[in-house]
Amino acid sequence: MVLDRVISGLLIAVLLFPSAALPASITNRDDRDRKVTIIEGSTPKTLVLKPNEAIDGICKVGCLIRIDDSREDPFELESSDVTSIEDGQLYDDGAVAPTVSGSGVSGSGPDAQPSQPAPRP
Repeated sequence: MVLDRVISGLLIAVLLFPSAALPASITNRDDRDRKVTIIEGSTPKTLVLKPNEAIDGICKVGCLIRIDDSREDPFELESSDVTSIEDGQLYDDGAVAPTVSGSGVSGSGPDAQPSQPAPRP
């Protein structure tokens, strides 16, 4: 009887415990290709996102993002940010996740705001 309560309590605790943060994602909502440079540590990686294409699994710890070789300050992403590119700017979509991994389209939240530029590396 006591063992049943302990097991039930542990099961509830595991289900309520927040899961590990998922890596960040970016969806291109523009109607043209966007070049995205991801800088994690000292290693930049450049990808081209087609319209409505998404990448996820990036910025596992945090990173800097440049769009279309912009000379402006890069955008800073945290490990669980869900973002989208609109009119060449990076917007925070909040807790909305892409619908299909790697190519999903997520809806912009009503409070979506551009990410803040980070200090230049």
